[in-house]
Amino acid sequence: MAAQAAPCIAKGESISSMTATPLQSQALRLPRDLALITVAIDAVMVLLNMAVRLWPDSPESEQLRSAYALPGVWIPMVCSVAMGWVLSGTLAWCHGRNALERHGAGSVAALPQPRMRYAAAYVVVLLLNFFALSPLLYDLQLLFMPGGRFHESLGFTSMRAAMPVFVFLQSVAQLIVLVLGIWLSAWIALRGARAGSADAQADEVPGGPPTRRAVALVAASVFASLQMWSGAAMSRWSSMTQGLDGPALLVAWLVPPLAAFGLAFWGAWLGAAPVVSRVRPFRAVGASVLAFVLVQLLCIAAGLAWLAMAVWLHGFNSAGSLVGFALALVLVYTVLAVVLTRATTRGLYRRYL
Repeated sequence: MAAQAAPCIAKGESISSMTATPLQSQALRLPRDLALITVAIDAVMVLLNMAVRLWPDSPESEQLRSAYALPGVWIPMVCSVAMGWVLSGTLAWCHGRNALERHGAGSVAALPQPRMRYAAAYVVVLLLNFFALSPLLYDLQLLFMPGGRFHESLGFTSMRAAMPVFVFLQSVAQLIVLVLGIWLSAWIALRGARAGSADAQADEVPGGPPTRRAVALVAASVFASLQMWSGAAMSRWSSMTQGLDGPALLVAWLVPPLAAFGLAFWGAWLGAAPVVSRVRPFRAVGASVLAFVLVQLLCIAAGLAWLAMAVWLHGFNSAGSLVGFALALVLVYTVLAVVLTRATTRGLYRRYL
């Protein structure tokens, strides 16, 4: 999705052929190139990691191949990896676009090999994450496993409450590392750019409908990525998808983020007025994150209120009551996703309307 979204967003990255130099035209393609470089490096790292794990002569390769063949293993893994690619590609595009809008195409064009510097920095970040952070998180997770130090001291009952919290914090840490890794790589690649005049930047950065579409795509990509991330975090300690077969499990993993993307795109499109002259991508990211958090909190509150009312009225005595509860929660989520994404986007872009 990131590789598809980046070219769509990049359609607005062109200046008049009468005024653009070749270097400026190349600079205007930088956001798209950073997104594609990010996804390509992520894909290569995933393939190398899988090749090392599944190599016939490697330890436990046969066991891993049997495990990865199970739908309950490969479907969540593929969806989680895709979520990381969408989010990292979107954030990389945002850094490139932000540099263009702040400094102008001329200043960005003067940067020495920003694509190569970004790729080198991002590879180093991924290697540090793979060889330093991942083993550390795994060692911490072992402390909560049977026989671990925390498992023996806290006891079984306390561990059942502590383990989900740790797993959630572990997912948060991995998300933070992803965001900081993209930021560091972009900072290394784009440092040294100097802001041009306001008139020059206005000429070099286009506006119009493509800008509005770019805002909506950024907000929707971040919103859908966070939705997938939250589902992956919950699946590591809950049993909601246990018992589903391959097609049903695939639908359970694919439909929620795709629906979230569509709803967030609709809301952000309504919130970003056509008169917005620049994307200001990190405002779209902020609007999406804020809307996502508010949607989750309000849906949890609505679910708890419904459950409390059902207990008080002695409801949920039949399968129909459970289906009605699920449909009502889906309706609440649908409305909140559109309304809150529109509101947060309009609020953060209000000063530019």
